[in-house]
Amino acid sequence: MSKTRKDYILRLIGRCVVLALCCMLCLFAPQEFKVLDGMNFFSRISLLHALWVVWVFDMFLQIIPIRNKVPLGSQKLFANRFSPIREKINYEALRSYILTTTKAAYKVFVLWCLLIAVIGILYWNGIIDKTGLFMISVCFYVCDLICVLIWCPFRLLMKTRCCTTCRIFNWDHLMMFSPLIFMGGFYAVSLVALAFLAWLVWELCIIMYPERFWEQSNAALKCSECTDKLCTQYCQKLRT
Repeated sequence: MSKTRKDYILRLIGRCVVLALCCMLCLFAPQEFKVLDGMNFFSRISLLHALWVVWVFDMFLQIIPIRNKVPLGSQKLFANRFSPIREKINYEALRSYILTTTKAAYKVFVLWCLLIAVIGILYWNGIIDKTGLFMISVCFYVCDLICVLIWCPFRLLMKTRCCTTCRIFNWDHLMMFSPLIFMGGFYAVSLVALAFLAWLVWELCIIMYPERFWEQSNAALKCSECTDKLCTQYCQKLRT
């Protein structure tokens, strides 16, 4: 098992602990969620502030080039993780690949928007409140790493080989925090805004530097060059 995969397993355990703690707060300290209202973020300190800092830090790592500690799948948009193939790039095939994967990506986007619309309807009809929206995002926080380490339903729609080559790898925070768009207040707006920025940087880089996102033009994305090995459940035979 690779170091990256071990780290991600520990992160998944940590996120499960976060979910459990948030459930405990819902039951025994609901006043902690008052920081979600308006500008209450600045009026008191709560455990939710620590989680906000972790989330902001994670998103910050997606919009700056980091050589180590961040998986290639998340950092392949940057020049320092690009390893051009020795042969001449087939730009016609590259364009076809980008168009195909982008169409698949936006099918996922539409389906996700439908899910978020349902959540919005539940919120506006008083079936769930702001705390409920927050807890849905925390559940998505856990599911994000379940998709990486165990099973990913988006892989079926995207027909992606692994996380390293995934077209929507850095969509994770935008999808995670999308329930918060109905909430308002500094806590939610700041997270959604930064998540949108991370998504925008990713999408602009796909437009400007598509060769960084295709294994036939970026040798670093090939199974033979993989160091992250997050996808052992899919690609074991390809690496033997």
